[in-house]
Amino acid sequence: MVIAVLFISLLVLIILGVPVAFALIASSLLAIMVDGLLPELVVLHRMVAGINSFPLLSIPFFVFAGALMNASGITQRIFDFANSLVGWLRGGLGHVNVGASVLFAGMSGAAVADAGGLGAIEVKAMRDKGYDAGFAVGITAASSTIGPIIPPSLPIIIYGVMASASIGQLFAAGLIPGLLMALGLMAMIAWYARKRNYPKDAGFSVTKTLVTFKSAFLSLMTPVIIIGGILFGVFTATEAAVAASAYALVLSSVVYKTLTFKQLVAISLETIETSSIILLIIAGASIFSWVLTTQQITEVFTQWMLGFTENKTILLLLMVLILFIVGCFMETIAAITILTPILLPIAIGLGINPVHFGIIMVLNLMIGLLTPPVGMVLYVLSRVTKVPFETCTKATLPFLIPLVFVLGLVTFIPELSLWLPSILYK
Repeated sequence: MVIAVLFISLLVLIILGVPVAFALIASSLLAIMVDGLLPELVVLHRMVAGINSFPLLSIPFFVFAGALMNASGITQRIFDFANSLVGWLRGGLGHVNVGASVLFAGMSGAAVADAGGLGAIEVKAMRDKGYDAGFAVGITAASSTIGPIIPPSLPIIIYGVMASASIGQLFAAGLIPGLLMALGLMAMIAWYARKRNYPKDAGFSVTKTLVTFKSAFLSLMTPVIIIGGILFGVFTATEAAVAASAYALVLSSVVYKTLTFKQLVAISLETIETSSIILLIIAGASIFSWVLTTQQITEVFTQWMLGFTENKTILLLLMVLILFIVGCFMETIAAITILTPILLPIAIGLGINPVHFGIIMVLNLMIGLLTPPVGMVLYVLSRVTKVPFETCTKATLPFLIPLVFVLGLVTFIPELSLWLPSILYK
């Protein structure tokens, strides 16, 4: 009875358009009231306990750092450097799009930040060069999903907290899959460029590369500070987020002098709003997960799944399918916080390393950002580029092919995720 109330009320509230955080809290509260064994005050207690985590402090700082870079012209320097590196290839600006996303991934860690910041620059540059709007938006949307895979990554931090897994190891595990995503997308661009006879946008110039590298050098040091500091044990993920924010603030206000006080206030308010939303979802998911645990739903579901079949491949495919379907309808943070306590015990029962499963989950949900009806990245790009949502959706579909292929590789070849952590965290 309690479980039926929990899930049916959650589904009804989401269908009615209630924000996910409030839907999670309300359905959990209703289930506790129906159960009658605990006081309603436990909801507040569990919500506070759910966000009382040191690693979660990194979220507002990474959000702040990403917003600073978008507002202070750092993204333009990154785009220009990427253009000098790969712009000479056929379909050059498509490759530049992917390369810039890889570089920006080491600074922001959020797909929406990539799409909203770099996306407007990339799509405009491609359309000015004669690329059709669909192709420009499609590759921009697909490449933005690299951001949460290559460290730092907000979804990976949240998974790490929910799964009690090492965030440093998770960051290291995402590096190779993220680069594979970039290679897969560039292969797709090369095929499109040959099929449509796209031109080379510019000739390769050592001088231009050196000039743009010099201009972007200090910006490019941001991922070096973040990733290098974490992987080599200089500081934790939270301390790295603080360092990244401080570095971006100094870079934009003192070195480049592109940040105004008015922009700083706007960025700070944006950071507060974004972080509050994320933390409220985590708090709501925390009480929801707690109800699941106390009602032993996770154990029952795990036993049912493992009793359904002993074939590891079939169970992995089933979990991937569940994640994909949920990703089509639910925001990433909410999906991670709800599904981690349900699916992780099954993964562990199959002998899957929690770090490996974290990369599978996040990569899968990133693909969900490109699929309607939610498709958050598609909505953001449609808004900033003035391209109809339907056009964005149709143009993005072909680029799901390399992403799904990489997902398959990462799912069934654990070494792609676990090799680097095993080297760095012996």
